[in-house]
Formats: sequence, structure tokens, C-alpha cells
Amino acid sequence: MEIILKEDIIGLGFKNDIVNVKSGYGRNYLIPQGKGVIASPSAKKVLAENLKQQAHKLAALKAAAEEKAAQLEGVALEIAAKVSATGQLYGSVGAAQVADELVKLGKDVDRKIITMKDAKKIGDYSALVHFHKEVTVEIPVKVVAENAAELKAAAEAEAAIKAAADAKKAAADEAAAAEAADEAEVLEALDAPAEAEAPAEA
Repeated sequence: MEIILKEDIIGLGFKNDIVNVKSGYGRNYLIPQGKGVIASPSAKKVLAENLKQQAHKLAALKAAAEEKAAQLEGVALEIAAKVSATGQLYGSVGAAQVADELVKLGKDVDRKIITMKDAKKIGDYSALVHFHKEVTVEIPVKVVAENAAELKAAAEAEAAIKAAADAKKAAADEAAAAEAADEAEVLEALDAPAEAEAPAEA
């Protein structure tokens, strides 16, 4: 069914957009919540008239969105999170953490207009800030290990233990090989035939 949105819904559309949705979603959620109305011919006509009258206001809204977007130009975030030895995050990093980091930079952005695929591992990601239907800013997000020093120390300790174990095994193998060689020599000596004694002359 066709719905005229009464407010922005990230992932679906923006206010005054006409969108196609499943009947159940429209009738059971969007309409009862006041987030949309059925896009009947009369409603479309009213919308067109309203948009015509609001053209100046809409242009001002877009200009304001562009101004906000300009403040985020060149912004890149680095978010530290606790990770396991395999690089997996304890939890995840998403829109909420991006919004928090932006606030730390003095950029107050509503988390509801931020979309980002939840980060489950350390690495590079990107967040999208939807200021307006025609104004979106992409922010690079680097997720790093908060406990990098701990992980490094643990990895070094593990490597040292493995090296010690390898050295011990090598020494044991060498000792076993030497013992086997000595044993072989002894057996060889025992197996050697005794020299025949010369017969006594009559």
C-alpha cells in the first residue's frame, strides 16, 4: 500500500515522501502511530499543494541540513572497544557509540539519524548521517582495541611459553637421540663376533 510519511523514518523515507509498504506495517504501525497516512488521490493532491506552499521552507531546511553537514566534513572517528584475543569485540559498536564520539568533538548529532552496520570486530567501517533526504554525510569509523597493551602482553607471554616448550622438547628429543645412539653402539659392540683363537700346535 502507498503511504505518505508524516515524519522521517530512516531506512524507509522522509517526511512527505510517498512510500510503498506492506499493508500490515502501514495499518498496524505507521497509521496508528501517526507516522503516515494512506496516499489516497485526495491526500496526494493536498500534499502537492502543501509542498508548493512550503517550497521556501523546505529550501531553508535543506540549507540548514547542508550547514550541519559541512561541520562534519573531514571528521573521522576512532572508537576504542574491548576485544578478545581473536579480535572479536565484547558487544558491538554502532550508531549510539558514533553519536557519543561526535558529542565529544562538540558535534551534537541525534543518534536516530545515524545508520551504521554494527561492528563486531576491530577494523574500518563507515557511518552515514542523514541530515536531509538530499543531504547525507559519510563518516569513516575505525574500531580499535581498547585493551591493545593487554592483548600484546598476553600474546608475547604466550609466545614465550611456546618458545620455552619448543626448546624443552627439542632438548628432550636431542637427549633421546643421543641415548639411542649410545645404546646402538653398545649393542653393536656386543654383537661383534669374538676373534677365533688360533689352534695349539701339537
